[in-house]
Amino acid sequence: MDLRRDALQILKETSRTFYIPISLLPSGLQEAVASAYLCMRAIDEIEDHPELDNPTKAQLLRTISLTLQAGVDGFAVDAFSLGFNGYENTLPEVTLGIREWSILAPEAIAPRIWDATAAMADRMAYWAENNWKIQTESDLDRYTFGVAGAVGLLLSDLWAWYDGTETNRTQAIGFGRGLQAVNILRNHSEDLKRGVDFYPEGWSAANMHEYARRNLKLADAYTQSLAAGPALDFCQIPLTLAHGTLDALANGKEKLSRNDVLALLKQFIDVNIKAS
Repeated sequence: MDLRRDALQILKETSRTFYIPISLLPSGLQEAVASAYLCMRAIDEIEDHPELDNPTKAQLLRTISLTLQAGVDGFAVDAFSLGFNGYENTLPEVTLGIREWSILAPEAIAPRIWDATAAMADRMAYWAENNWKIQTESDLDRYTFGVAGAVGLLLSDLWAWYDGTETNRTQAIGFGRGLQAVNILRNHSEDLKRGVDFYPEGWSAANMHEYARRNLKLADAYTQSLAAGPALDFCQIPLTLAHGTLDALANGKEKLSRNDVLALLKQFIDVNIKAS
């Protein structure tokens, strides 16, 4: 089995936003970032699953967390599948493959990814048990840190591990929070249909737009501080798409069209082709 090839294929099928920037990363860093993304996508699919009740989601997420915490130099073939018993036909492929994604990263950095994924799974379990009840802006900050701001911190660790790139960790949290806030705005109607509202009590779309833009300013500062290299190449793409999506939503669109996305990405693709 070609684990890297399989991971990139699953990545291509699950995320139009992150497939391109991850596919452009150099060897070693590519496997690390792909591992992190797919592990977190695996647990995200449980959190958002339309057919699972909240106690089941919490149980599955905590089981994954405990399995990751038991990792030493990898995981037994059935380490995760035992916890999925009875749900093999319910969970998506990206979730069922979490063992493969967890061992994709280079050995020197893989445990940091296991740690981040385990912690996020525990936080997702908490929010599932509480039906993602967001009452205050502090609650929103807690949620957006737990599922996205912490990803910004992990990315900073991956950049530092790969080539010594130093970053501002507060801005790294803003990078994750900003992208997550845009997702909350984009998916608000769908979330309401499943009985979940990430807006604090009394908040309108305008309040969430302001929250997103405030955090995207930190994301802009984070990205602008990066020297030319793989970290900058990676961060520019999702940040550009986040700004584009926020502008589209502000102008009454439901989301960016496929053509909009391709137009925003074209500049980065062209630059990388010329540089290669």
